[in-house]
Amino acid sequence: MEDSSARPASPTGLTYVVATSQILGLVVITMMAAWIGQYRGGIAWDSSQLLFNVHPLCMVIGMVFLQGDALLVYRVFRNESKRSTKILHGLIHVLALIIALVGLIAVFQYHKKQGFPDMYSLHSWCGITAFGFYFIQWLFGFYIFLFPGASFSLRSRYKPQHVFFGAFIFILSIATALLGILELLLFKIKDTYSLFVPEGILANILGLVLIAFGAVVGYILTRHEWQRPPLAEELALSMDFKTLTEEGSPTSLH
Repeated sequence: MEDSSARPASPTGLTYVVATSQILGLVVITMMAAWIGQYRGGIAWDSSQLLFNVHPLCMVIGMVFLQGDALLVYRVFRNESKRSTKILHGLIHVLALIIALVGLIAVFQYHKKQGFPDMYSLHSWCGITAFGFYFIQWLFGFYIFLFPGASFSLRSRYKPQHVFFGAFIFILSIATALLGILELLLFKIKDTYSLFVPEGILANILGLVLIAFGAVVGYILTRHEWQRPPLAEELALSMDFKTLTEEGSPTSLH
């Protein structure tokens, strides 16, 4: 019979904090959908007026919620095989990229139909930067960590940069979302925003929940004791790698 101690339970508190992050993330999506539905008329791809609303909803789902969940994969599935965890990590990022791309296409088509200029605001500059870095980060991650040709040494050297840019892009995505909320409010309710109208209050609370979601995800990622422990075979691989010199390097998991 397999020893149950081979797969230790999650550290104290991790499950509750992860659950909190998911609740906050779903609240963000729900509030964004409520804002769009209640005050902006809903979404419709074939309507020049409602097409824009696809953009904020998709970007929040893809670049914030799903991106945050992809970062948490290594904490949540801490006792699964490294390869399975990496595949799930990559797949969630792919889904986030696809949804975010739909959001980008929607806003560019909306601007074209309305005759509005593109890429002039700080929000748009930050947004395209975040998406561009996100796409490049995924390409590098796929080639180095999932593609079978990358060496163990390359994966080890690139891993700190991959972790840094993952956190950077996530923070930039939340900052861009906050800029987008403010920009939309100034465009739509500039004259009444200072009067504490319900739409403005809802959007402000949405911004605070976005910050809370990012803070909880960041807290989980920075707790050293919540990091994924290496499995026995991964430790053995690391020890074997230390004995290698010019003979070559393994091409297994990083």
